[in-house]
This record gives sequence, structure tokens and C-alpha cells, in this order.
Amino acid sequence: MTSVDTPAPEQMPPITAKALIGFIAMAFGMFMAILDIQIVSASLTQIQAGLSASAEEISWVQTSYLIAEVVMIPLSGFLSRLLSTRILFVLSSASFTVMSLACALSTSIEQMIIFRALQGFLGGAMIPTVVAGSYMMFGQGRAAGVSVIVGLIATMAPTVGPTLGGILTSAFSWHWLFLINLPIGIVITAVVWAIVDVDKPDWSLLDGIDILGLVLMATFLGSTEYVLEEGSRKDWFEDPSIRNFAFIGVIAGVAFFMRVLSARNPIVNLSVFRDRNFSLGAGFGLILGIGLYGIVYLLPVYLARVRGYSSLEIGEIVFVTGIFQFISAPIAGMLSRRWDPRYVLVTGILLMSASCFQFSLLTAEWGFDELLVPQMLRGSGLMFCMIPANVIALGKLDHSTLKDASGLYNLLRNLGGALGLAVLNTQLSERIAYHYQRLGEHVSAGRAVTEGWIAGLSARYETQITGDPDLAALRTLTQFVRREATVMAFADCFLIVAAIYLLALLATPLLSRPTNVDVIEEP
Repeated sequence: MTSVDTPAPEQMPPITAKALIGFIAMAFGMFMAILDIQIVSASLTQIQAGLSASAEEISWVQTSYLIAEVVMIPLSGFLSRLLSTRILFVLSSASFTVMSLACALSTSIEQMIIFRALQGFLGGAMIPTVVAGSYMMFGQGRAAGVSVIVGLIATMAPTVGPTLGGILTSAFSWHWLFLINLPIGIVITAVVWAIVDVDKPDWSLLDGIDILGLVLMATFLGSTEYVLEEGSRKDWFEDPSIRNFAFIGVIAGVAFFMRVLSARNPIVNLSVFRDRNFSLGAGFGLILGIGLYGIVYLLPVYLARVRGYSSLEIGEIVFVTGIFQFISAPIAGMLSRRWDPRYVLVTGILLMSASCFQFSLLTAEWGFDELLVPQMLRGSGLMFCMIPANVIALGKLDHSTLKDASGLYNLLRNLGGALGLAVLNTQLSERIAYHYQRLGEHVSAGRAVTEGWIAGLSARYETQITGDPDLAALRTLTQFVRREATVMAFADCFLIVAAIYLLALLATPLLSRPTNVDVIEEP
């Protein structure tokens, strides 16, 4: 393989202790923001009981955060140029910490939903700001090295979030899902304010700020996220709220793109999509979001619904993925520096496809041993996808467009996750119904095998239960059919994700090799 050209010296500022400490602090902030997307998912029942909320209301604890965050992420590019990286990150970290305290002190579901939305919106700026800020601190020639840290954070936080949330709730109470952010947020805010100083504010951007574009973008992204998050639960367009928000989203989306392409000072700079590598890299980011959040969702649900595992047992199993993310991240970073990052990306896509294909072979008896190899492949594949995708998408852009590009890149990854969850949730329900019907046809009354199975169960239950043994046998058979239909549906969903990754391979020949990424980084 041909090595990548070494960047010009001015693109490679020296690595100082001050820069490293500032980057680590910002990275912890990013981890905290991404973690809070998933940390409440394992404890919604406890929050619901504590706030006396209905099943409909409690889902908004998650949905409000996601909708608000997805609006802030692309807006962060403009705000970072206006305020500077340092001021924006400090404001985001400090306000996120305050909203975490407000969530912990909430006494009603209405308060919780409002504070969660504010937490997601105000904290959402930390995620893309870390990527753009780190490239300015260390030089884009070190994109592969920086992407190792960023990639680990972006993949580890959703993986450990539900497990950590379950542990905190079991050991203390659901309030600690938010209180844990307080000391971390205070330290991060103080360190970044004292150390990070990579650019200056550009207050001239306030002149002619596109308020209409901001409103249209918020309406478009908020409506889209609502439809994706709530659609599968509300049977999509059968529900009037989904139809209404879909209509609003389409109208606002068309108006937003017309506005942003004609405004003198647009709220989001879409010109970055003229760079082919960024456009394709952002597309890979979207696909990575489908795989990342999709499998993070599917595997724990399978273990809980089919195997009956507790949140702690599920955490022990999925921790394998985290271990192999840590192991493979520096390897993927090194290969992305030494070799063509496109080859590393192809390797990652193949590993993810192989992992999902192995997951699709699961049965109702799969446990830690059977899930070990596919999780090893998944943990490695995630890093072999994310690190070169970051390098390819952002490694060639100049500082004038990097901030907007980082926001759009992270936005597409989040939308990919929402899209993946929507598709997989819908497919899971539909495939369970399909397989249940098909299996039911094969175990219908009158078939010799079915009659023999029921007779054998009835004979066994005669000595074990006090009720009707035939009814108990029928109930057991129904449960068995439903379980097997559920397992087959999960297998189908894993195959869907595998197919998506394989289709992504078709776009890799269109990528060009970054020319400003270091070959071998010297400490």
C-alpha cells in the first residue's frame, strides 16, 4: 500500500501538555453528553414510578433529549465561529451540568421533560466542538490519532450507558443518573476555561444572523427526529401526530434548504458537501450510526426478552464489545496513519458485516460463549469503521469549514442511529408477527406432531399442577412458538444491518485518499 503524504509543517503544531490536558477535558465532556442519551434507558421504570408518570409520558424523558440535541449539533458550527471554541464549550458544559442538577431535583414528569430537553440542547454543542477543536489544537495531520480517542468515546458511551444507568439506580436511586454529572461537569468546565484557547470569537457574525433559517432548521430536525423516535411505537402514519409532524418536517425542510442556500450569512454552511470525501464520509457516518445504535439496541433487548437476563448480566456480556473497542482503537489509528484509510474502512465494514451475520445465527439458548466471537468482531469493526471515516470526512477540510463540517458529520451519525432504531423496531414487530403466523401454521391442531407434543406435556403436567393439564400444555406451546418467532425476528434484523454494511462497500471506490494525514506519528 502507498503511504500518505506528510503534511506541511505549519499543519503540525507541537503537542504540549497544555493541549493534551485541554483535549482530555473536552473529551470527557463529549463522553458525558453522549452517555446521557442512553444512561436513562435502563431505569425508565424507576423514573416513571418516582415521578408518577404514564407510559406515554415517560418515553419523552428520552425523546425530548434526542430532539433537542439533534437541533444543537449542526447549530454548533455557527456558534463556535461566533463565540469561539473555548466559550461555546464552557457554556455548553456548565449549562449541561446545571440542567443535570435540575433533572435530579425534578418532582414531576413535566419538569423532567423540560429539563431533559434543555440538557440535550445545551449539552449538544460539546460533541462536534471536540472534533473541530482537537484538529485545531493538534493539526489535521494528526486526524487519525485524534480520531482514536473520539471514536472510542462515541462508541463506548452508548455501549456502557444502559449498564451504568442500571448499576447507579440499583445501588442508589435514579437521581444519581444525573447527579453523577455534577462533579465531572464542574471540573471539565473549569479546566477548559483555564487551558483551551485555540481561536477567537467573530462577533461580526451577529450582523445579519439568519433567525428564520434557525427556526426552520429547528422545526425540520425536531419534526424529523420525533417521527423517527416515535413512529414505530405509534404505528407510523396510522397515528395523526406522526402524520402531522411528518408534514411539518417536509415543509420546513424544503423551506430550510431554500433559505440556507440563498442567505447571506446562513446558519449552517452546506457548502462543505461540495467536498466529495466529506459527503461520502458523512454518509458512512450515517451508516455507522445505524450499526452502532442498532446493535446496541438489539442485543440487550434479545438478552432481556428471550434470555430473561438482568441489566447487570446484560452489562457483563456486552462489556466484551467495549474491551475489543479499546484493543482495536490504537491499531485502527496506527493503520489509518501508515496505510490508506480507505482500506482500513473497508476492513471495518467487512468486520461489522461478519459480526451481524454471526448474530443472525442466534438461537434461544445463546449466552456469553456463543456471543463472544460476534462481539469481538463488532468491537473491532466499530473502530476500524469510525476512525478512518473521521479521517476521510474531516481530514482534508480547512479551518474555515471544519466547525460546520464537524456539526453536520455528527448530525448525520445521530440521524443514522435514529433511522436505524426506527427501521429495526418496525421490522422486529413485523417479523415477530410474520414468524408467529408461519410457525402457528405448522403447530396447528390436528397435526400428528402437535397432538403428540401436547399429549406429552399434558401427561407431565398431570402430576405437577392442580389446574387443567391440557390448557397448561397449550399455553406452553404458545409461549414456545412466540419465543421462537421472536428469536427469528431478531435474526432477521441482524441480517438487515449486515446487508446495509455490505451495500456501503459499493461507495468506497468513490473515495479519494486524504493527502494531509501523517504517516507515522512521532511522540
